[in-house]
Amino acid sequence: MRIGELARVTGCTPRALRHYEEQGLIAATRAANGYREYDEAAVTRVRNIRHLLGAGLTLDDVQVFLPCLDGDVAAAPPSPAGLRVGRERLAVLDARIAAQLAVRDRLAAALRDAATALTGDDNPPPASSPHPAPAPSLIDQPDALAIVDSCRSPNGNCPRL
Repeated sequence: MRIGELARVTGCTPRALRHYEEQGLIAATRAANGYREYDEAAVTRVRNIRHLLGAGLTLDDVQVFLPCLDGDVAAAPPSPAGLRVGRERLAVLDARIAAQLAVRDRLAAALRDAATALTGDDNPPPASSPHPAPAPSLIDQPDALAIVDSCRSPNGNCPRL
């Protein structure tokens, strides 16, 4: 089957299929006219690749599963190598989440400091949790519009954040 049909059957884009081929995850032969031709096994391989990507793995992680991509990856028993890759990916994700939470906490502290400087309130109410739900947009807050307007005025000083 050609790349367009494989894309349609698997719900993948032709561009993604070409990328999977570049990564050595699927293979195609070339027809006389230069078009890529895939066999029926490519459908299973692409579905398995998509399953693993959907679980949070990367294409580099999927390389470990190459010997299994022609079977039913979702129903197969776990392997030590698969569990290792999954745990390593989870650790990477946990580290990224922790870094993003740290950035969020710094921004929240800067906003509290800026609000305190604006209102003169030295004792702002504490947050209800270390990571509360996102606040409404600053543009929705009347004081924020005044800050924006002061930045636009020729004599306005932009407040610190």
